[in-house]
Amino acid sequence: MIDERAIVHSDAQVDPRAKIGPFAVIGADVEIGPDTEIGSHAVIEGPTRIGASNRIFSFASIGGDPQDKKYHGERTWLIIGNHNTIREYTTINRGTVQGGGQTVIGDGNWIMAYVHVAHDCLIGNHTIIANGSALAGHVVIDDHVGIGAFAKIYQFTHVGCHAFIGFDSGVTQDVPPYVTVSGTPAEPHGINSEGLRRRGFAPPQMRIIKETYRILYRRNLMLEEARSQIAKLAAEHPELAPVVELIRSSKRGIVR
Repeated sequence: MIDERAIVHSDAQVDPRAKIGPFAVIGADVEIGPDTEIGSHAVIEGPTRIGASNRIFSFASIGGDPQDKKYHGERTWLIIGNHNTIREYTTINRGTVQGGGQTVIGDGNWIMAYVHVAHDCLIGNHTIIANGSALAGHVVIDDHVGIGAFAKIYQFTHVGCHAFIGFDSGVTQDVPPYVTVSGTPAEPHGINSEGLRRRGFAPPQMRIIKETYRILYRRNLMLEEARSQIAKLAAEHPELAPVVELIRSSKRGIVR
């Protein structure tokens, strides 16, 4: 399953069921799991661990050194889970010691062409990151987030679960779960109703999420007061717990 024209380092561990295309380069300290396909001319550098049933397309650059002046050759990691699609010319860098030592991509993500994922980013599961988007260092993207084409997300920013970032937006503050933002700088524009419907959220859940949005953005409350009111609702509606936690833990402040 390894094309004879590919270059695979003797220290790489490639599962017999993986497929490596022509002119791909697989470096030292790379592990590739079963049923993962690496396209022609892709470059995978280590230390990198790639799970099962991923598809990495041509000319992607995966596991390269972090683009950070603090990096001086320390042993850091890129961890990629299972069932991810990573399209052409995507770049994903390893972590830095200062940022925890690893960049992590979860399961079932769809990462389109020309996306950049910088060092120490943590991406959850089932996200969609559209063409040309750029994630700076230390960005956290929770599960089921959608990111429109050419969006830019500033370093140390946290995007909560089921949020949506519009086309060509500039995000410099944390985005609460379920919220749609767009523009530069990004501003809130309601909840991600279509995404929630597609994922099977019931009408009562949608109503309580909309009420949470009104508390956070429509009632002119101080942020701590809004968080307190949402926390009371979360006692009976567990889907609101991620909203409370992101507001509580936010270091950059939230988009508001």
